[in-house]
Amino acid sequence: MNGVNCIKMAMEMSNNMTMGLIDDMKDAPLTFPTSKGGSHPLWVLGHLTYSEANLTNLMLGEDNPLADWKEIFGEGTTPSDDASLYPPIGEVFAKAAEIRENTIKLLNSLSDDDLDKPALGCPDDQKDFFGTYAQCLTIVALHSMMHRGNVADSRRMLGRAPLMA
Repeated sequence: MNGVNCIKMAMEMSNNMTMGLIDDMKDAPLTFPTSKGGSHPLWVLGHLTYSEANLTNLMLGEDNPLADWKEIFGEGTTPSDDASLYPPIGEVFAKAAEIRENTIKLLNSLSDDDLDKPALGCPDDQKDFFGTYAQCLTIVALHSMMHRGNVADSRRMLGRAPLMA
């Protein structure tokens, strides 16, 4: 298996596992994963979507098309239980699908050699993580698994049985 296909497979697996849990929480998207707060399913979905758009556009040296989401879904934001701060979950799901479709189109256009290209918009202090196309796309694949536990714990807070999705 080549590098492009390996990244694509990892993206598909991690996305399916995480999105299955988030989909199961559409009826309670602001459920915190702990009694002390944390990253609820709506925030996780928006954060993953914002971050994926940010990383793929960072690769290309372009602006994030979801820049207006930075204050609610960007790194370092604090999830709130105030629904008025967020777009409806259906809109966030639709935007997530659109961003993923764009990412897969981009990935399908690349060769393994392209994976070594420098990410054009990567700041010097972040090159260890996001310095190449391969690094950006690998983080996209891994990121949803980093937040999957938040959603699993939100489900537990509602007393839902574990779901292997």
